[in-house]
Amino acid sequence: MAEKGKKVFVLDTNVILHDYRSIYNFADNDVVIPIVVLEELDKFKKGNDLIHYHAREFARELDRISNKDFFDEGASLGEGHGRLFIQHGVKFSQRMRDSFSDDTPDHRILSVTEFISKKMEGRPVILVTKDMNLRMKALSLGLQAEDYKTDQVEDLELAINRSVREIDDFDVSLINCIYESAGGVEVEKIFPGQDIKGNNYYVLRNGNASVLACYDPLKRTVRKVEKPNVFGIYPKNAEQAFAVDALLNPDIQLAAISGKAGTGKTLLALAAALHQNKKYEFIYLARPIVALSSKDLGYLPGDVKEKVDPYMQPLYDNLGFIKRRFHMHGVENRLIEDLQKEEKLVISALAYIRGRSLSDVYFIVDEAQNLTPHEVKTIITRAGEGTKMVFTGDIDQIDSPYLDKKSNGLSHLVDKMQGQDIFAHVHLEKGERSKLADLASDLL
Repeated sequence: MAEKGKKVFVLDTNVILHDYRSIYNFADNDVVIPIVVLEELDKFKKGNDLIHYHAREFARELDRISNKDFFDEGASLGEGHGRLFIQHGVKFSQRMRDSFSDDTPDHRILSVTEFISKKMEGRPVILVTKDMNLRMKALSLGLQAEDYKTDQVEDLELAINRSVREIDDFDVSLINCIYESAGGVEVEKIFPGQDIKGNNYYVLRNGNASVLACYDPLKRTVRKVEKPNVFGIYPKNAEQAFAVDALLNPDIQLAAISGKAGTGKTLLALAAALHQNKKYEFIYLARPIVALSSKDLGYLPGDVKEKVDPYMQPLYDNLGFIKRRFHMHGVENRLIEDLQKEEKLVISALAYIRGRSLSDVYFIVDEAQNLTPHEVKTIITRAGEGTKMVFTGDIDQIDSPYLDKKSNGLSHLVDKMQGQDIFAHVHLEKGERSKLADLASDLL
């Protein structure tokens, strides 16, 4: 490892499972993979989830760049990049033995980091891990450690809140003009001299006069937003009206609906999909499975359906709520039953939908905050003609131990797609489940 002064980054297993191309994201600095990481990755090679895909792809990438002197001299990561090294296991130092009695993969990674720090004295050596506890352990040993920040959102508050604006003391004549113009009003008349991009939503007020409005980037007009009946569900506030507008707008092919529990994210998305069932061949409603206590589905009894159903129950609950809006034997409930029988309305774990065709589909991905940015990208890039994708989630309720508010797929999606003509994002803040649920969400 030459080039004194350049940094050395030691990668944890979870960084590679998060992004198999992470080795290329450290500029011209060197990257070290402890051999125990390869051992851990080997356990993830078989499986259908994206982490298994990342493990396999990293193995292929490693095979592609390796050479006969790989373990001695490392391998070049390409022009403008440093070199990649594999570090064999090293004996625990006395300090490591005094601090940690267990011989675990995490402690072996710490031991390698400590060894490289001493070996490469004069060069900054940094452990990169998405495990907060491991970062704390590293810091306790005087080692540098940081999160993998490549795909993190820098200004989260701006990313989440910039799609909906409330403007007071707005010109009353312009408010009336928006109300009276069915086709919308030219944006230059409403917001003169402003460079507006994307499908932005507005609450325009002046005293008792107000209007809910949306900027249409394709027509370059500002139009009124209605509060329609969507398969038995009525928007209860301005935010929900904006969400419904985005969910029903055929020009918006990708929508993100974020918000805390009880704001109606999933319910509105499902109701909008059913409302438009004739426009799409299929309606898919899926969510990632994030098992509790680090246990996967293998710990649960029964077949695949019996294993998955407990995780899907909240989605069935939303469907049941919609069905109860109509007569038990009414045409709406018969439609839902027919769609389910013909598998044109499918509620399933995300892993079991990935292999399906995604053309002419209304595809709702619930709990998207538990996806990595790469997982979100993988799902979206499989969208075919006539497909609309909707991602819903609450960035304050992340179940994955290696994701946070800034690094999860939903935040990344909102940040990177903002301003695109075919994308819209609405953040819901007002809880409509019950006063008790709203209070608990705010205070507990």
